[in-house]
Amino acid sequence: MICLSLGGDGMAAVRKKMAACPPDAALIELRLDLIADLDLAALLRAKTRPVIVTNRRREEGGRFAGTEEQRLDLLCRAAVNGADYLDLEAATEDRLAERLFTAVSAAGKSGPRPRIIVSCHDWRGTPGVGSLRRCWRTCREKGGDIVKVVTLARRPEDNLRILSLIPYSRQRGQEIIAFAMGEQGKSSRIMSLVLGAHLTYATAARGRETAPGQFTCKEMQKALTLLTPGGRT
Repeated sequence: MICLSLGGDGMAAVRKKMAACPPDAALIELRLDLIADLDLAALLRAKTRPVIVTNRRREEGGRFAGTEEQRLDLLCRAAVNGADYLDLEAATEDRLAERLFTAVSAAGKSGPRPRIIVSCHDWRGTPGVGSLRRCWRTCREKGGDIVKVVTLARRPEDNLRILSLIPYSRQRGQEIIAFAMGEQGKSSRIMSLVLGAHLTYATAARGRETAPGQFTCKEMQKALTLLTPGGRT
């Protein structure tokens, strides 16, 4: 699936972009740490696709300015207000992560249970296969539904290492998102879907990327049309 990632604007602009979500995007990521004048409940009421709610910590490339308790509180509120997925960093303290798991369980009693993506982002580069697999295990042991491992590619061969996690994970019955950021990692964003990743992220337009190396939704779909039967994964 292609996920349109939104952030870097105020509420009015984000809601407008949600309403105009390209048909190629199956779901939308809301980067709360990048949205000014945030009104979370209003944002979730306005959703036009299933949404991933992300509130990225500074240590992993985010811009949330509050405390860890405040950051997790927003995710917990999202869980009970209609979020379909929640992105939880594996490095989050266990006591705070447990609050989110409790909120997700509560949400599941009155409607569909949000799915938890347990994520790890390495902005230093792409480590060796052994380190990547240890990161994968750390994410999996946190107890979510989907593992997400994202690194920064510094050379083309970095793509091969990060993409190797996808068959490794699928052989163990674990859904995964895995690709490399940056210009050197752009091809991995496409190939991750070809290899069976749960989703990949794209931007609505050039200059609106929420992470380096994102294609537009249109570019991503065009590439998938060339690479996969029927143009989708």
